[in-house]
Amino acid sequence: MKSVSTKFCLSLIVISLIFSTASAQENNLNKNKFRQLKQELATPNVYRTASGAPGHQYYQQKADYQIAIELDDENQRIYGEETITYFNNSPDPLTYLWLQLDQNIRSKDSDALKIRTSEITEKMSTWRMKALEFDFDGGFKIEFVRDKNNRDLPFTVNNTMMRVDLPTPLLPNQNFNLKLKWWYNINDRAKVRGRSGMEYFKENDNYLYIIAQFYPRMAVYNEVEGWQNKQFLGSGEFTLPFGDYNVAITAPVDHVVSATGELQNGNTVLNATQRQRLKKSIDSATPVFIVTEQEARDAEKGHATKKKTWQFAAKNVRDFAFASSRKFIWDAMGVKFGNRTVMAMSFYPKEGNPLWEKYSTRVVAHTLKTYSKFTFPYPYPVAQSIHSKFIGMEYPMICFNGGRPEPDGTYSARTKFGMLSVIIHEVGHNFFPMIVNSDERQWTWMDEGLNSFLQYLTEQEWQRDYPSRRGPIHKIVDYMKTEKTKLTPIMTNSESLFDFSMNAYGKPAAALNVLRETIMGRELFDFAFKEYSERWMFRHPTPADFFRTMEDASAIDLDWFWRGWFYSTDHVDIALANVRWFNLDTQNPEVEKPITRLQEQNREKGISVRRNKTLIAQTITEQDTSMLDFYDTYDKFEVNSMDQRQYNRMLTSLDSLEKELLGSKKNYYELTFENKGGLVMPLILKFDFTDGSHEMQHIPAEIWKLNHDKVTKVFVFEKEVRQIVLDPFLATADVETSNNYWPPQNIPSRFQLYKMKRRSGKNPMQLEKEMQTEK
Repeated sequence: MKSVSTKFCLSLIVISLIFSTASAQENNLNKNKFRQLKQELATPNVYRTASGAPGHQYYQQKADYQIAIELDDENQRIYGEETITYFNNSPDPLTYLWLQLDQNIRSKDSDALKIRTSEITEKMSTWRMKALEFDFDGGFKIEFVRDKNNRDLPFTVNNTMMRVDLPTPLLPNQNFNLKLKWWYNINDRAKVRGRSGMEYFKENDNYLYIIAQFYPRMAVYNEVEGWQNKQFLGSGEFTLPFGDYNVAITAPVDHVVSATGELQNGNTVLNATQRQRLKKSIDSATPVFIVTEQEARDAEKGHATKKKTWQFAAKNVRDFAFASSRKFIWDAMGVKFGNRTVMAMSFYPKEGNPLWEKYSTRVVAHTLKTYSKFTFPYPYPVAQSIHSKFIGMEYPMICFNGGRPEPDGTYSARTKFGMLSVIIHEVGHNFFPMIVNSDERQWTWMDEGLNSFLQYLTEQEWQRDYPSRRGPIHKIVDYMKTEKTKLTPIMTNSESLFDFSMNAYGKPAAALNVLRETIMGRELFDFAFKEYSERWMFRHPTPADFFRTMEDASAIDLDWFWRGWFYSTDHVDIALANVRWFNLDTQNPEVEKPITRLQEQNREKGISVRRNKTLIAQTITEQDTSMLDFYDTYDKFEVNSMDQRQYNRMLTSLDSLEKELLGSKKNYYELTFENKGGLVMPLILKFDFTDGSHEMQHIPAEIWKLNHDKVTKVFVFEKEVRQIVLDPFLATADVETSNNYWPPQNIPSRFQLYKMKRRSGKNPMQLEKEMQTEK
């Protein structure tokens, strides 16, 4: 037993030493908020430089597609065949290729379905109930995978990814052709939600198709991830190589088809009137109808059995999508970019009017021009906005957008601005990630966050005081002060975000606005952001490339900002904890003694002194004045000759600069700031003076570099300060502004006392119509 006990004690000692060592190492770690991001960012190399630019050996793969699609309107299916030419521009031999089968997320055995959590609540919507029993089979049905000589290639399907094994390694600078044939069932988006599918209109028994992820697509291979073959689970979207597309879409003869790229056979699929209108729209400053509402109404009454094929071509795009319906109204206008004309177009059913015919194409044109101002001129020949209910999804040159009025043609302000915002956002995605082609599967914020930021700028240029949901700095405050256990850093994989919308869209958009308005200033920020956009257009950037470029192009060290805003869940709460006001002691008895006398007279003596004045009827010295002596009548605040001699001797010892300072009559304010939220930020201060004037002071965030918790700074003014406000213009996302004032201010919260009334469910336009009718 003694031996066992000894061994046990020795083990405890070793374990204790291990934990003590680990604890010491933890305490010795550099936790300075201004330390560089050396450990977090990948080491620069020949592919990606320390400046954030592509390196001299940067490469990217290419995949060209020849696709033939048939839309089966009777059975709501897609049938397709494709030939992919894959170019290996990497320095590595490849023994297999990975393709994405994103439709398999709707397979009955999909991992995305298996990992989806669910619960029963007292009130369950019909959609939630149906979601508990998923019975739709929407996955790819692969009929064959072959090489260019029609020899079968071995392939393995793993959920949403497919590996094709090559007969011999694909060497650098070589290409490989593979052919595929497949089909799948199109999902009804009212029953099985998703980024594509169909919308059913019971009236006239019609469908509107918005089709994407409809073909097996090549995965990205690069030096960052190797093959980006992370499974598609629903949140992390798509990572795709660039290539050239030639796509033939066979649809019912009475359908109008819109797609990525340019229509190649307009002379065949459009009638003479439509071709004439389309030609007119090129030089028009307002939308021109190619297919009018009345023509669309006539078309939706029939159900043609014949078909025709629309042919589209697109160069240097990362994806392809299309829309098809006999219900489509189609309008278009030209947007000038130098000597080029880009076509802005919209396709929508009559149910979208009057909103869509008034706004959609004009918003597309505005978005292209505004985004181009902050990035690069829009390089593609067309941008299209397609309307279907309850959606917002983007693809090269085409996007699917919601925003539908009521059946009577009225709409709420929320519907209107929601429609404008979703069109701006989805058209804006042409820039991020369709051109600046980041890895969506890994980092949602790199396209959604940057795009939401530019969306905000575009909304504000559309209408003054536009009610933007994301982008304004103060609108991120409620999210930032959420309990930390419910937050994830921006630099979190797309599938692991607690609050997907705020983390991937809202917080990055607000962070970029903080950079632009508060940290860098508009001029430096806009230059650096444009530099990043131009460097990485038609390339694959990483977060490090963005961070490094923003610093490289501005000469501002932003590592503290990326660390705090992107790598942590800290928030901003900086308090103006204390203010001390000083005046310089002139040592002139004629000045200082009256001031001291007044201070003494105004000094509170305490509760006992106050009560004694009335409760003590008469003191001893009041009864017998002979008890008083010199000190009871001596006035210590009276200026005497000794005071004057001492002051004169002091003056003769001063030089001219010291005498000037002594007589300056300046006010000194010592301000103490406390960092309660963790995020260091600049100190933006507004000093209001007693004469009605004010002064702004902007102190860089580096004031916190040696003490992250508390800093003190003295401000000197000729005037007397009436009020001090920290972050007066809500420029830092401070979550608690009540501690930003001196003197302190109590800002009351408001509550309402009311009798609950049942809402009418009518929008203001409908109520206005009713009132006009009553009149």
